[in-house]
Amino acid sequence: MCNIYPYLGVSSPFDPSNLHVTSQALTPFNLALLRLAIAFYTFVTLIVTIVHDSVVDNGGPSYFSYFTHLTYVGICAYYWAAGTQTFVFARNIRKREGASWLVSSASEKAGDRDVEDRMMYPLQSWPRPLQALHVWLQTTIYVFPILVTIVYWGLLASSESFSTPYQAYSNTSVHILNTAFALTDILFSRTPPIPWLMLPLVFLALAGYLGVAYLTRATQGIYPYEFLNPAKAHQLLAAYIIGIAIAYCIIFIIIRGIIIIRGGRLRTLRWNFWRKGRRANSEGLEDWEEVEAPGRERGSMSPSKEV
Repeated sequence: MCNIYPYLGVSSPFDPSNLHVTSQALTPFNLALLRLAIAFYTFVTLIVTIVHDSVVDNGGPSYFSYFTHLTYVGICAYYWAAGTQTFVFARNIRKREGASWLVSSASEKAGDRDVEDRMMYPLQSWPRPLQALHVWLQTTIYVFPILVTIVYWGLLASSESFSTPYQAYSNTSVHILNTAFALTDILFSRTPPIPWLMLPLVFLALAGYLGVAYLTRATQGIYPYEFLNPAKAHQLLAAYIIGIAIAYCIIFIIIRGIIIIRGGRLRTLRWNFWRKGRRANSEGLEDWEEVEAPGRERGSMSPSKEV
């Protein structure tokens, strides 16, 4: 039987280099704080908008019929999960290596450890289906928020988008900051490129939303988005659906390319900067010799030459 997990971004062992919980520019602890801060903001925004839509607009029953809101729930869920995993990783790094050595180099050393020693955060020891679901959720929050922003400002925005303080807060949070939150993880984390197999699998979620939209029409008498209304969109309905599907594929490919470039170019720049700093401040150390960590023998491990 074919093992599909590697094609889903689930290696065995999972994430041996700790890419999902480290950053090019931030220590794991700061990355955890950033992710948890976004999780907290999105959670508060969801509570505020749900209460407002239910009490003021009487739209509570249809709140989760909007793709925008479902995507925002995904952002919130991902950042709580990723932030918690990163926080545990940062705590384990401090326990194992001490706080005084270069924390960001821990991921470079992981390849030389035993499998158990490489398990630095809970997701690495969880069942593989849960690991695959994490990668799937990550892919959705990398692609869907950008798609939501493009569709809203391209098709749905109006003069009322910022007509009241609440509208300004709500639309800024779910139609502008949503993309900023996606780009934050794309640019500042070291997550590996999203697997190609996720392209059709995540598309199934996008296609499945059509069922949600028309089910809402059948049960509540409204279309979440008027461009899905055949009576108004007419022959453009198919064009809208196909256009959104094409936009999804383009965004997916662009985001994957950005991650590949970020993982190569920025790692090279960071590594070269680190090497120059070592040359200026260390005498008698060879270019590829590892900086000593407290309690470790010099030269016991060497960083990867991967760029």
